[in-house]
Order: sequence, then C-alpha cells, then structure tokens
Amino acid sequence: MLLRCLKAELQKCRRSPVWLAFVLLPIFPAILGTGNYLGNIEVLDDAWYSLWSQHTLFSSMFFLPALLGVFCAWQWRLEHTDHNWNSFLTAPVPVEDLYLAKLVWASVLSLLSQAWIGTLFVISGKIVGISAPVPPELPGWLLCGALGGISVCAVQLFFSMVIRAFAPPVAFGLAGGIVGLLFTAQGFGYAFPYSLLCIGMRANNPQMELDLLPFALSVLAYLVLFALLSLRYLKKRDIAAE
Repeated sequence: MLLRCLKAELQKCRRSPVWLAFVLLPIFPAILGTGNYLGNIEVLDDAWYSLWSQHTLFSSMFFLPALLGVFCAWQWRLEHTDHNWNSFLTAPVPVEDLYLAKLVWASVLSLLSQAWIGTLFVISGKIVGISAPVPPELPGWLLCGALGGISVCAVQLFFSMVIRAFAPPVAFGLAGGIVGLLFTAQGFGYAFPYSLLCIGMRANNPQMELDLLPFALSVLAYLVLFALLSLRYLKKRDIAAE
C-alpha cells in the first residue's frame, strides 16, 4: 500500500510547478551570499568557509524554510480542493501510508535541496576563484542540514494539513526560519525545529562543533511528535467522514 501511495504522490509532484521553485529558489541565496562574500573579501578571508557562511546565512534562515513550506503546502493542496478530503479518507488505504508517502517525498526534497545548495556552493567558489580544495566537511554539513530539514517538513506537513489556505503555512515556514535564527543566537537552537536546519548546516559558522546526539534526538523528537499529531488529526477526520 505504501508503495502505491508513494507512486501516487510522485505523479502529483511530476505535474506540479513546485520543481521550478526547487530549482530557482536556492539560486537567490547563492547569488546574494557570493555577492556578500566578494563585497567583504578583506574580512572574509577563510576562502570556502567564509563563502559557506555567507551562502547559508540566507538559505537556511529564509529560502529553505519557505521552499519546504511551499512543497508541503502543495502536497495537501489537492486534498483541500472541493470534496477531495472525503475521497482521501475513504480510500482503501491506511491513513498511515497516505501520510507517510507525503513525509517521504518531503524528506527526499529536503535531501535534494541540500545537494543542489552544495552544487551551487562549489560552482560559486570556482567562479570567484577559490583554488583551495573543497572542504571535506561539506557532505556532513549537507546531510545534517537535510536531517534538520526533515523535522521542518514534519511541522510544515501538519500545519499545511490543518490550514486549508496555501499561503499561511508558507508564511509560517518563513517566520519559523527567522525565529530559528533568534533561538540559535540565544543558545537554544536544539529546542526549536527550524533552528535544527541552521545548526545542521553550520549556518554562518562552519567551524561550529555539532553536538550530534542532542541534534539527532531533537530531529527525531519533532519528527515523531508532528507525525503523531498529523495521524491523530487524520484519524479524527476519518471518523467524521464515515
């Protein structure tokens, strides 16, 4: 059943314009970050590490939360249209599989987004003439960023499911990224899901030591919490639809 749900969600995504946002949105923080790096190159003298700090300053706090918010809102858009909730809930498929398929594809997008951000980062570095080797920590930054993004996806899927309109959950994601910056600056980054995205990517501080255990536990906690909340909400709607 889960495989069928995954295929159905993939078909929906293939026909959507959301992939255009996936391609275009990360380009803007790459341009802004590279411009900021070149404009302050006298101070930002740590080559790749300085460039990464500028790229992630914009992407992890503004563009990525918005991108994940757009994708999660799009995943529920069809269900919010007309009377499709009844069709969704009365389908001969467990609601757990229906929800998990959306979470899996949102997680895949988080991983692909990080891969695209990493690609743009390397291209930008080559364009500005950085001759040093690419930092060996880059795969770890991207992987942890993707894990932090999955916790954001769980939160965004819940609010996109509960809120019928498309725009509010996207705005919530953008606001979450800004609030996450404040939590991180105050030393409470592990306590807020949107901060996990910043921390995982070592946003604006690539030399930061990541406490892997609290990071992983926080990602898991938010993932489980909002998955359970989503399933509880779906099962309540399922009963109401019967």
